[in-house]
Order: sequence, then C-alpha cells, then structure tokens
Amino acid sequence: MTILPGLCIEILQKLCNDKSVIWSAHALKRLQERGIYRDDVLNAIHTGKIIEQYADGYPYPACLVLGVSTNNEHLHIVAGCNGNVVCIITAYFPDSDKFEIDLQTRKEK
Repeated sequence: MTILPGLCIEILQKLCNDKSVIWSAHALKRLQERGIYRDDVLNAIHTGKIIEQYADGYPYPACLVLGVSTNNEHLHIVAGCNGNVVCIITAYFPDSDKFEIDLQTRKEK
C-alpha cells in the first residue's frame, strides 16, 4: 500500500481531536440513511487504519479508513484531508459481497 506524502492515520486522528472536521452534505445524508452517528465516524478514525488511498480525491486527497463504531461494529470511512482539516465524504458498514473477510481487501469483480 502506498501512503500519500503527509497523509497518515495519525494526522486524521489529530485533526479529529482538534475538531477540525468538515461533514459533507453527502456524508450527513448517508449517515442518517445508514443509522451511523458522527461519534461512530470519529471513533472509527481513532481506532482505524488507512486501507486505501485516493490521490485524486475531491475536495482533497482522500483515503478509506477501516475502524470500529462506538458499538464495536466495523465501519469504513472515506475522508479527504488537506493537512489542516478532515472532510468526511461518506461512511458505511463494509459489505462482505465487496470485501474479503479481512474487510480491507476488495474482492475481484
């Protein structure tokens, strides 16, 4: 896995601790639809690790984090980061049809 320069889980965790978080309208809509709370997203970032990177993410380079919710359920978070703020793009419960049992590796199509 290639880590983008300067983008690591520790930076995301620090920015979340500092409350330097932007919640996209898309993320808020999806959270509500999926029964995921903001605290779940923050907990997943604090307990998680980066499993994919998206250098061309919008509005910032982004990554996929695998962590756990406040109820200890596995959660995927897509978050962008410019080094000063984390932008939560979406969050979802990993789908075993799309990910291997480790919830980190995408299944071949």
